[in-house]
Amino acid sequence: GKRKRLNTSVVFDSDESEGSDILVRKVFAKRHCIMDKDENSQEQQPDKTNPTENVSANRKQKICAKLKELARQRATRRSCSSENCEDSNGEEGIEEELLCHLPLTPTESSEADSDSMKDFIVEEEDDDDNIEHEISENQPQWKELNASNSELLAYYVPHLTRCDHYVHFKRIVKAFLINAIDDTFLSSLYDGTRQKQYAQDMLLSLRYLDDRFVQPRLENLISTSRWKDRYKERVDCYPDVRIIMKNPKNMSCHACGLNRFCKFDVLLSGKLYNSSTLEADDFMSDDKQVLTVGTVCADRTRVYHNLKHFKYKLYVDCSSITESDGFADEPVKETVERLFSQLEDSGWIEKRYNDLEDCMNDADSFQEEK
Repeated sequence: GKRKRLNTSVVFDSDESEGSDILVRKVFAKRHCIMDKDENSQEQQPDKTNPTENVSANRKQKICAKLKELARQRATRRSCSSENCEDSNGEEGIEEELLCHLPLTPTESSEADSDSMKDFIVEEEDDDDNIEHEISENQPQWKELNASNSELLAYYVPHLTRCDHYVHFKRIVKAFLINAIDDTFLSSLYDGTRQKQYAQDMLLSLRYLDDRFVQPRLENLISTSRWKDRYKERVDCYPDVRIIMKNPKNMSCHACGLNRFCKFDVLLSGKLYNSSTLEADDFMSDDKQVLTVGTVCADRTRVYHNLKHFKYKLYVDCSSITESDGFADEPVKETVERLFSQLEDSGWIEKRYNDLEDCMNDADSFQEEK
């Protein structure tokens, strides 16, 4: 260690010199100041708790963590569209920018860290390519798996399966043709007797027509009206309706109960029938009802009645077709297939489906009126 010398002037005098004429000489004494070796060494060595060095180390750790996060995100977005591919290219640019800002040191450890990070990123890309290659090779297996999942969904949760509306309608027409020949077919569908796939598909389409097409629109028509429950029940029970204009009369409307200039008579008739099996009831088959309503209630009655009894009218038409065909000496399956092909080729099925869409559109547009 180094020793630092300090010069201090000290005056030596004695008692004998007091009051004498002898001059007192000032003597500069040499005193050594010893510095602590440990303090000197601490000044020369770098401070390990230097905050700047800690900041750089923390920054490097954060950058490495970001790189790992970007690599993980890119692994999940590998098989994507062009938009996602552009995002991955932007992430590669971010990785290169972050790599450029890494602190460079001449030590071998820093070079090893950067090389290991590059190797890490390359390995992720290779893994992604391997995954895509495996998916492309096993694409038929993936398709078979998706098909099996769809079949399971259709079996256990049939209401969630997707099917075109026109396909549902054709199934309904075929079911009505079968029931027109064998009047127990629809009842066996609803009580669960028939468990074959074609029968389950027909039951699904019948419920889809009721639950998705008809019932929600009927409820909306009722909720936006002032109809009495008694009037609604009468419209529901009679499958035939005639609306006739007459001279207006200021009276209480039979539908809503409000005073109006009522100029329409609603004539309700027909047999009562089961809404599921469509089996008609002959009790009071000749009963008729005549109700006087206003203009708005008359229009609402027409829209409501057409949609409410559309399924029954379709079944009546299918029954008339089978009765006029003459199928006595032919098996039921062949007769149904032949009649169905004739109706489809002539455009009759498509026309009736368009009629159903018109009824639904009328109900949807009528809800907007107040």
